[in-house]
Amino acid sequence: MIEHRCDVAVVGSGAGGLAAAVAAREAGAREVLVLERDNILGGILPQCIHTGFGLEIFSEDLTGPEYIHRFVARALELQLPTALNTMVLEITSNRELYAASPEEGLLKIKAGAVVLAMGCRERTRGALAIPGTRPAGIMTAGLAQRFVNIEGYMPGERIVVLGSGDVGMIMARRFTFEGAHVEAVVEILPYIGGLIRNKVQCLDDYGIPLFLEHTVTEILGNMRVTGVKIAKVNEDLEPILETGREIACDTLVLSVGLIPENELSEKLGVEMDSVTGGPLVNELMETSIPGIFACGNVVHVCDIVDNVTQMGLVAGKSAARFALEGPAETEPRIRLRPGENVRYVVPQTISAARLAEAPLPLHLRVARPDENVRVSIVAGRRCIFDSREKAVAPGEALIASIPTSAAEFLAQVDELQIDVQQVK
Repeated sequence: MIEHRCDVAVVGSGAGGLAAAVAAREAGAREVLVLERDNILGGILPQCIHTGFGLEIFSEDLTGPEYIHRFVARALELQLPTALNTMVLEITSNRELYAASPEEGLLKIKAGAVVLAMGCRERTRGALAIPGTRPAGIMTAGLAQRFVNIEGYMPGERIVVLGSGDVGMIMARRFTFEGAHVEAVVEILPYIGGLIRNKVQCLDDYGIPLFLEHTVTEILGNMRVTGVKIAKVNEDLEPILETGREIACDTLVLSVGLIPENELSEKLGVEMDSVTGGPLVNELMETSIPGIFACGNVVHVCDIVDNVTQMGLVAGKSAARFALEGPAETEPRIRLRPGENVRYVVPQTISAARLAEAPLPLHLRVARPDENVRVSIVAGRRCIFDSREKAVAPGEALIASIPTSAAEFLAQVDELQIDVQQVK
């Protein structure tokens, strides 16, 4: 077994991982090791050739490869060591990582701090239990994206997309560019699962039919998909079979949600949030285990890459501080509680003492769409943050910042509630 030591070990080299690695080195960590199971850096972004990346971080409209190249270039400039084709098998609470690679075999890495940045994965047909046979032509949106954008292979000519996640809608447009016909995008909920801008730019602009409150009830075909049956659903999301219709197609693409990649986190024993599917973190992006940090889609599935990067920058800087200075003094924690029409809030706890240094951004996601709403952060009867939004949707995260002026007051409270309420 080959043994290594480093100040900060980063698991994953996507937008969050590379941002964390760069931030850790720039914060003074001397040895920052990036571990990546793929054979290139960048995570999923090299296959995301559409634009829309970097609008907040760089104030530019970049493609995925252009966006991640800036962080790869910075990592190379800083001479950050990377371990490609390396699968992390286990992480212990005392920050030892066990990994394997074809070149070096079994590795043991002792780190001063660890950043979890493994990203997320797609839900598959098995998670949906759609009736029917098991023909060729069924795949996730991410796999279809890799086929078309990386491998140069078109998976089909007549396509149905189940689910209205961002990658599914983007691929519906991409298929259209390549000459395929997208028969329908089918969404079980009464609203889309992704960004509104993607619905407009990818579906509406190209006349691709969207069936809300519908689902696929059966997959047809033996050797190859020949069609699907869809039906409207009731309020309990159960198919109303008498409303069914058949759509001929040769490919079914699944865009039915993403799951934070947290097998390592759970095995490690960090406390998890049952709603986000990711670790509970504080404002430093530190998990319940000291010295173990997390960022990006491992914490919660983000709608834009800029938010992933911002979390990575915080996690990397915090990990470097832990590795160089050791654990911070224990401070009273303030719990953040989701209130009216708020599904979850990240981070889940904060420190009033650290709030005095800089405003603390909170990432929150609503449970249902609404219009003309007030976003508020309340402690008892006192409101410390108040903003208005014309429209909110579950597919688009909101960011509310707690101002530094509230630090002294928050030193006396142990809970904050975040509400999104309609203004009447």
